[in-house]
Amino acid sequence: MSGMNPSLGRGASDLIDGEWVSLEAGQRGAGSPVESKNPARPGEVVWSGCSRLEHVEAAVAAARRALPEWSRWPRERRFAVLRRFAKLCEARAERVAGLICDEVGKVLWDAKQEAAALPAKVEITLEDGGPLKRVSDWEVSLGGTKVGRTWFRPHGVMAVVGPYNFPAHLPNGHIVPALAMGNTVVLKPSDKAPAVGQMLIELLQEALAAEGAPGGVVNLVQGGADVAKRLVSHEGLDGILFTGSWPVGRAIMEANLDRPGRILALEMGGNNAAVVMPDADLRQAAIEVVRSAFVTSGQRCTCTRRLIVHEAIADRFVSAVCKAASNLIVGDPRASHPVFMGPMISEGARRAVLEFQGRAAGGGGEVLVEATAMDVGGGGWYVTPGVMRVEKFVSREARQRDSEGARQRGSIEAGEDVEVFGPLLRVAVVKGLDEAIEQANATRYGLAASIFTKDEGTVRRFCDEVRAGCINVNTGTAGASSKLPFGGLGLSGNHRPAGAFSLDYCAYPVAGMVEGSNAAAVPPGMRFEDGWVR
Repeated sequence: MSGMNPSLGRGASDLIDGEWVSLEAGQRGAGSPVESKNPARPGEVVWSGCSRLEHVEAAVAAARRALPEWSRWPRERRFAVLRRFAKLCEARAERVAGLICDEVGKVLWDAKQEAAALPAKVEITLEDGGPLKRVSDWEVSLGGTKVGRTWFRPHGVMAVVGPYNFPAHLPNGHIVPALAMGNTVVLKPSDKAPAVGQMLIELLQEALAAEGAPGGVVNLVQGGADVAKRLVSHEGLDGILFTGSWPVGRAIMEANLDRPGRILALEMGGNNAAVVMPDADLRQAAIEVVRSAFVTSGQRCTCTRRLIVHEAIADRFVSAVCKAASNLIVGDPRASHPVFMGPMISEGARRAVLEFQGRAAGGGGEVLVEATAMDVGGGGWYVTPGVMRVEKFVSREARQRDSEGARQRGSIEAGEDVEVFGPLLRVAVVKGLDEAIEQANATRYGLAASIFTKDEGTVRRFCDEVRAGCINVNTGTAGASSKLPFGGLGLSGNHRPAGAFSLDYCAYPVAGMVEGSNAAAVPPGMRFEDGWVR
């Protein structure tokens, strides 16, 4: 069948060296099939094609050829490309949002927010006095007639490997700063969102061509795990910018152990905690906890996975959370009435949530609101929100020590350190702040955390002692500002925060000293006569 989607400018394609290459099935050299379906109506194909493994080599080579010219362009000329791209994104925002909605099941208001983030990323990146000031040339006096200079150079060819949950915004968050600093790019979108990946590159290539950029500045290769593995291990790369899960990030690190000079910026998952103290505004806290736990059907890396509540307010607060979760509207992402949650990305993703719920219940968890498969019509992968109470959250070390018996019974420790990537919230009750901080830190991840309290001392302790890269106060864990750094610790990242700090991993500083005179001093022990050089 044809891979043509009405939202795209062409059928299923890769972009190599400025030329679109068809990936439609039946063509000579066609490889593994790649197909995305609407999670709300799985019988509806959104994008269909066949990957070409050999395109990885061609794309990297094209990016390498384009690098010298593109990196020599003055910054303002490169910035003009990005500003044109931003205008294209604004003009086609409805189309971009619609495709995100159809391909990954994101409800339309959520998809529109993602579409709006594309031009906003350009504006924030290029803002006067903004992130660019940290990667702009500077000079310092070194005494006498000598000055020290620092300037920034692009790494070179950057592979961007994108996720499905923000299939436009997160790759864009790597690509815009990479291009701004003079790098060239090869994008490999998620095989669950190839159409959105193609649309993003169509917009970028249109802007590049209009500004006279060489072919190969941006390249696109579609495919699954085989294409991704070939790309991230390719000798021709200078950097890999990745957003996805810890297991995939770990595989990328393993593939590059012998390449210490290659920049790796890994943005991975989170098992994020929200703490609610007795003095909190409970209405504010309940709304934010429920929003953050279940937005995008729980498929954000910043979603609240673990709720930690002080015992003094536990009964009424947990009851309010359960009532709010039970009343969330789950439905078709394009419904005319308000909908909070659409379907999950796939049947497998939904099954993983439900199976974890069952195993955790067998490991001591109490199901307060059961997550269940839901029929909305069209056979979509819908699931209702779930809430489960656990005795406590358990670190990996404690799980390994204490849970062997539970594993032998086929269950798990209900509070163990697992990122459940879906709409399932686990709740634990604590006696005080010390225990709350201990519970929040009972994870190998370290992406986001939040606390709800009115006490400044409590806020200071929480911000100082909780191990996370994003710590919020009286607002939920889900959602981040591109004006701030974004990244995590442990299994959540490798200290290469994105957001406002994404420019920092897209260039490296070069230090130089410049002497302005000819009065070089002859050091002790050296004899030199000027006549030797006359």
